[in-house]
Amino acid sequence: MIVDNKDSEKKLGTEPVLKLILSMGIPTFIAQLINMLYNIVDRIYIGHIPGSGADALTGVGLCLPIITFLSAFSYFAAAGGAPLASIELGKGNIKKAQKIMNNCIFLLVLFSFLLMTVFYIFKKPFLYSFGASDRTYPYADAYISIYLAGTIFVMMAMGLNMFITAQGRSKTAMISVLIGALLNICLDPLFIFVLNLGIRGAAIATIISQFASSLFVIIFLASKKSILRINLNMMKPDFKQIGSIMALGISPFIMQATESLISIVFNSGMLKYGNDLYVGSITIMQSVLQLILVPMNGFSQGVQPVISYNYGAGNYGRVKKTCTILITITTVSSLILSLIAICFPGTAAGIFTTDRELIKICRQMMPVFLAGITIFGLQCGCQQSFLALGQAKKSLFFALFRKVFLLIPLALILPAVTNSVIGIYISEPISDGVSAVTCVLTFLLSFNKIMTGNPGHK
Repeated sequence: MIVDNKDSEKKLGTEPVLKLILSMGIPTFIAQLINMLYNIVDRIYIGHIPGSGADALTGVGLCLPIITFLSAFSYFAAAGGAPLASIELGKGNIKKAQKIMNNCIFLLVLFSFLLMTVFYIFKKPFLYSFGASDRTYPYADAYISIYLAGTIFVMMAMGLNMFITAQGRSKTAMISVLIGALLNICLDPLFIFVLNLGIRGAAIATIISQFASSLFVIIFLASKKSILRINLNMMKPDFKQIGSIMALGISPFIMQATESLISIVFNSGMLKYGNDLYVGSITIMQSVLQLILVPMNGFSQGVQPVISYNYGAGNYGRVKKTCTILITITTVSSLILSLIAICFPGTAAGIFTTDRELIKICRQMMPVFLAGITIFGLQCGCQQSFLALGQAKKSLFFALFRKVFLLIPLALILPAVTNSVIGIYISEPISDGVSAVTCVLTFLLSFNKIMTGNPGHK
């Protein structure tokens, strides 16, 4: 049975809040968890390639800054546009919401071709500046050269999926991700081991899978099932509208882009104060960190339309209740998931590699590296709430505060002071803890002012 488009939209303002949060958040939680498998599954299979798994895993880790940077530009357009579209839907302005989405499509296409060109031209100096050595560069080059060919599929699948969620169709959004992820899981062993393509096979499997996801999303958004529809005439750039999209999208962009910069700082520092094995260890630990944070962010993104729609409609009570439940869920989730990884670091590392030395390093340092994530759910819930409420400046500040003002300087200063890789590992928990506490205090102090300042407040 096909659910009426208007019913999907109106439930954002009428359905019981907890039921709505779970129905919206769980599918996007699952979708982000599945989406993360694109890269995680690659690393698992690559890390188990006979004879060269450890070096190949390090090579893929060196590609993470580029992969993350591509994702950042997808967020720049879509994570800026989707909340604005939800707010307009809450106000009943469907045509304006559609125009926002179609301007985002223009941006995604533009970003795709510009970024693909730049990274193809400068990939060698980039990879060496990211911490590659003569031993690991061939693996990184083999993977990223193929991955870049599918840039537009990656960005369209990731970006446009947010507009499916924005209209209350989180299950449909989950299906689009599920299609690509399951295809990737099946194709990885075929291309890597059966066809003996190694690390190149992992990249081929990924872009084929992203193509399948992007095709599903485009077909849905062009159909009558969607409230927000692809319209070539509306893709003509409206620079005022694009300015609003990018003003709100700058925060999630920086959140993603600084992940790229962090990977560069971590990798180069590990190579300087340690060796290739330490570069491999940070690849594994960042993968475990993703397993904790990405699904949690996915749940938050699913709940964003609930907050944005009701904020646009002026339903103060529903906004407050939704934000409270969201922050509680993200806080509990981060605590439980991080404690599991802290208690079983060797097991977590063993998912990605069989190298004993690499597992030994992870067993020693992972509990330190993840300590601050135990409370980071506070910041995740608060920052996503700021974003859903259209508070671009506050969301941007905390995106910068944790990574640019705290983590990156600490990751540069502490290893120089200690003359050891330990300084890099401890920079993460310090920045996570300080940032989380600061963010939640700011949210508590400013929430009522944001609500009473809304012209539609009821």
